[in-house]
Amino acid sequence: MGVKVNDSKITEDYAIYNCDVTEGLKLVKDNSIGLIVYSPPFSALYTYSNSDRDLGNSRTDEEFFTHFEFIVKDLYRVLMPGRIMAVHCMQIPAMKERDGYIGLKDFRGDLIRLFQKCGFIYHSEVTVYKSPVTEMQRTKALGLLHKQVKKDSAMSRMGLPDYVVFMRKPGENPVPITHTNETYPVSKWQIVAEPTWCSDIYPDPTWMDINQSDTLNKMFSDEESERHIAPLQLCLIERVIDLYSDKDSVILTPFMGIGSEVYQAVKMGRKAYGFELKKEYYEQAVKNLQTLDDERNQMTIFDYL
Repeated sequence: MGVKVNDSKITEDYAIYNCDVTEGLKLVKDNSIGLIVYSPPFSALYTYSNSDRDLGNSRTDEEFFTHFEFIVKDLYRVLMPGRIMAVHCMQIPAMKERDGYIGLKDFRGDLIRLFQKCGFIYHSEVTVYKSPVTEMQRTKALGLLHKQVKKDSAMSRMGLPDYVVFMRKPGENPVPITHTNETYPVSKWQIVAEPTWCSDIYPDPTWMDINQSDTLNKMFSDEESERHIAPLQLCLIERVIDLYSDKDSVILTPFMGIGSEVYQAVKMGRKAYGFELKKEYYEQAVKNLQTLDDERNQMTIFDYL
């Protein structure tokens, strides 16, 4: 197919590639993916690498979405009809030195409009709570500082949550995702005496209980390796996979980073594809998945007996 792949690791459970996802998706068959889960580059908010192929190096938001559209069209192609693409995102702060004003850019809305342009149906979304105190300490954003309330509270703002936007490919799902009371207890879907997920349930429009530090960064990154800037929480990935896939589903993530989505998918008994452009992130993903492979392959005395 003429796909340029710098490196790859393929096992019975997953296939991960160090390549440009625009090319890598050519390796994936039409209508073959059961669930797509990812966090896209947040336009020009972070710089991930110096590659011209990196979406994070777009000079403008318009350039970012023009580039991203090629990828979204292929994601639509490979997803099974009736299945879900779950996209983790946030609104992007507008900064005076970069944008000419202080405020917010509707990145979440721009993503939804792009997905709809490419054929997806806007299916659902959930707001993921994040502490404004932590955001203030990390970013020192003007609108979150108490001194701004005293100076001019017209410039004060609320903290920024995360979102998971669920887009659905039109058509009838050829393989319905069925659950039972045993594998998917009612406590995950409605409040009972002792509900799963603390006080939260899956249909709740705001997930308050996602632990922001539950990431592969915390679990595996060593001091010498480059840390991923914004890894997706494993508990969030688990929740999405639990609801929108079954054991026969193949999970795909187009921006793999250090391997969070692939790691969690394999841990939950699914197969997975992952693509990552940056060599350092890909190599860290290989290490993380090798750790999981080692854990799964360890035999105990009970296995032997």
